[in-house]
Parts: sequence; C-alpha cells; structure tokens
Amino acid sequence: MTVLAVSRPHGATNPWVVAAIVVVPTFMEVLDTTIAVVALRYIAGGLSATVDDGEWVLTSYLAANAIILPITGWLSAHLGRRTYFLLSIGVFTLASGLCGIATSLNQLIFFRVIQGLAGGGLQPCSQGVLLDTFPREKQGMAMTLFGLAALTAPVVGPTLGGWITDQYSWRWVFLINVPVGLLALAACYTKLQDPDYLVTARMELRKRPIRFDLVGLSLLVIVVVCWEVMLSKGQEWDWLSDPFWRVQTLVILFGVGLIGLILWELRHRSPVVNFRPLGERNFATCCIIVFFAFAVLYGASTSLPGLLQSLFGYDALRAGLVMSPAGLFSLLAMPAIGLLLGRGTDARWLLATGLMVMAAGNYWMSQMNLDISPDQVVWPRILVVLGLSMCFAPANVAAYLYTPLELRGAAVGLLSLLRNEGGSVGTSLAQTLHERRDQFHTLRLGENLDPLNSAVTSFIGQVQSQFVTADPTALQQLGWRALENLRQQQASALAYFDCFWIFAIVTLALVFAVPLMKRSVAEKGTHVGGE
Repeated sequence: MTVLAVSRPHGATNPWVVAAIVVVPTFMEVLDTTIAVVALRYIAGGLSATVDDGEWVLTSYLAANAIILPITGWLSAHLGRRTYFLLSIGVFTLASGLCGIATSLNQLIFFRVIQGLAGGGLQPCSQGVLLDTFPREKQGMAMTLFGLAALTAPVVGPTLGGWITDQYSWRWVFLINVPVGLLALAACYTKLQDPDYLVTARMELRKRPIRFDLVGLSLLVIVVVCWEVMLSKGQEWDWLSDPFWRVQTLVILFGVGLIGLILWELRHRSPVVNFRPLGERNFATCCIIVFFAFAVLYGASTSLPGLLQSLFGYDALRAGLVMSPAGLFSLLAMPAIGLLLGRGTDARWLLATGLMVMAAGNYWMSQMNLDISPDQVVWPRILVVLGLSMCFAPANVAAYLYTPLELRGAAVGLLSLLRNEGGSVGTSLAQTLHERRDQFHTLRLGENLDPLNSAVTSFIGQVQSQFVTADPTALQQLGWRALENLRQQQASALAYFDCFWIFAIVTLALVFAVPLMKRSVAEKGTHVGGE
C-alpha cells in the first residue's frame, strides 16, 4: 500500500501515543505466525488429528495472508484507512476467539483462514498511520519502532506459546488475542482519524465507477490454494502416482491458473498483482532470494520444535526457550547492518554474507545427534536467524533502488506476497521432506536388522536382561520391540537432519544469485531499517 507523508492528522494527540496504539495490532498479527509453532502437537492431540494435518494451522494462516496482501491498498482506498484498519482488528480478534473455541481441526483451519485474511491489512495500515503521524525527520524513529515490534513478535512467540500451552491450554494461544484486540480496537477507534489527503482521495474515488480486478483475484486464489494443497497433501496422496488424480488435477489447475494470472495481469490496467516490477533485474533477483530465504526460515522453524518435542522429550516451553535467544541477536544485528548500509556499503555483499551465515547455521543443525545439550541447539538456531536478519535491510535497498517510483507500490505488494508465500511453502515442504526421508532411512536402517546379525542378537540380549519374566517368547518380543523403537527414533532424527542439510544447500545456492544484481549502494541520508 502506497502512503504519503503529510502533516499530522491526529490533532493534539501525541504521535508516540498513536504509535504505541497502532503497533499493538501489528505485534499481534506477526506473533500469530510463530506462537502456534511449538503448540502444533498439542493442538493436533487435542483435536484428535495427526501432527502432519496440524501443520495446516500454520499453512492456512500464511496462505490467507498472501491472498489478501495485494488488495490491501485497494480496500484501504475505497473503505478508508481508518475504517479498514478497525475492521481488520475487529475481525482478527473475533477469529482469534473462534480459533480458541474450535472443536475440530477443520473448524480451526477455517477460522485461521479468516484470521489471516483480516491480519493481512494490519501491517500496511500501521505503517501508513506511522508515516502520516510523524514529521519527516522523525519517520525513521517511527519505522524503527515498527520494525522492533515486527522482529520482537517472532522472538517472543515460541516462548510465550510454550508457556501458555504448558501452564493453561493450547486454546489460550489464540484466546490471548481477544482482550488485547478489544483494547487496541477501542484505542484506535478513539484516537485515529484519516488525514485530509486520504479523505479527499476517497471522495474522488466515489465519483468514479468501481474498478476491481475480480478475475485477477480469482486466479490468484486458485493458484495459491492449489499450490498449498498440493504441497501439504502431495506426500499423503503419492504425488503424481495418485490413483484418484487429485494431485494431477491440482497441478493442472495450478499451471493453467498461473499462466492465466500472468497473462491477465500484464494486460489489466489495475492488476491485483502487478508483475511489471519483475522486469528490473535487481528486484527480480531479490524476489527469488526473499522467497527461498523465508521458505528456509519457516521450514527450519517448524522442523526444529518437532525434533525437540518428539525425540528430545522437550515440552512446549523448553522448545520455545531454545528457539527464542536467536531473536535477541537478530535485534542487535539490525542497527549494525543499517549503519553499514548508511555508510555506503554495497547491499549485495551484506546480502551474500547473511545468506552464507544462514547456510552455516542450517548445516550445523544437520550435524546434530540425539545426545546433545540445549546450548548445542541454541547456537545453530542463532546463526540461521542472524543470517536472515542480515538480509532484511540489504534486500530492501537492492530491490527498490532501481525500481521506478510509479511501480514502487506494486513492487512492495509483490515482494510481501512472495515473502508470505515463501513461508507457507517452507512449512509444507518441511513436512513433506521429513516424511519422505523418514521412510527412506527406516528402510535403510532395517536392511541388516535380522537374527543373523551378531550386533542385533547382542542388543536383544542386553534388553532382555533388563526385564523380569519367565516367558521367553515375551522376552523375545520385548527385545525386538525395543530395537524397532530405536530404529524409528534414529530414522526420524536422520530425516530431520536431512531437512536442515537441504535447507543449507538451498540457502548456499542463493549466494550465487547475488552477483547477477547491479551495484546497490543506498543514497546518502536514506533511512535504512529492518522494516
């Protein structure tokens, strides 16, 4: 959404009061992308669903966010930014409450979709209000506050979600949004007003016939839904060998929809998704890097809690505590990266360095085993998040430096869409990769597990000596059951480590895309921040 910085539209209201009010909904929205990560197994168990199906709690929210982002500008212009912002907060709060009282996984996923659709408008509206509230010389501080909220929320999310799940119930992961959302709604209703230029623009729009790219939005929904369902259910349905042709149908609809979307949007005067900014080399390269970097981040962020909870025996709180320190280092890195960019450092080399640090963190996690202590998980995780935080500001500088001003708004929307969709794809791919590698390692580890293997007989003998029973058949069964449990444990661990190894390869491959970009040095005096 494109906004203009003008004089303060909020009368005598202190701009810092307005900033505190509008940042709260942004914090809630970003928090909901990570707060449920460590609670997925509890959610699945509480709703009598599988852990794999529970991944839809994350995927559905991110996909809905991706669908709504391109039209937030249109909705804000026609409804009024204040009205759209209040509507988004209200629906988001209501959907959060419904998620907390859901009685089945299908209900929860449906309410998460509503929550994602409402939450998509919170960040753009918050940024717009901050830019219009503060004078130009203080906008950097305002955007720093916004960036701080956007970065703090994912840091707090896993720990807060784990603590709530352990102390109360997974339902309070969603219900906690209700009182906060109601307070934010009341405060925004009281303090916020649209500036004069937005009111004038909306009055002008009402005099014209409403033009909305409904065809483009429909094609976007088809593409996103087919892509998400295919990624999440492809493994379960045996991919292209699906005898019921469900995956094959999704692939056809996705391909036809994507081609139709590109052709339609390139010809439409007011496209929902404007692909024209992709004609600029820097922006196109940054889109690829951001998409895959966020896919890796979300893939690693969903795989790590699964590993800690299923194989290390951590509860939700401990898993969250292991993941959270990474965010603190991210907050410390952001000002340093902004300072380097402000002094004329080429964004390409900072971007490449961040990607290599991120790859190193994932590779470090791929070398773990089941006998490590918590601190040996904390530090690789720190490298992953630190590397991505080093990419934020450089990617913004490089992406928009050569983008024409008239396409800047479309470029922001497109990059946001790809960032959210990348996170959704990463979540789905992590699940699929783990399942396939788990099957592979289970078969490989079982190739030599037979009574003729001396190591096997020795292990079973040691296990049998730990049980007290006069039934030799029962002892034999207990020994083989213990061996089977060990095989399943090791196969699952190796599958998780393979996921991290693949994430490291993908991130390292992105480094080779950086030299394709043009020199990217921020202009003197340009504010550079994590937002």
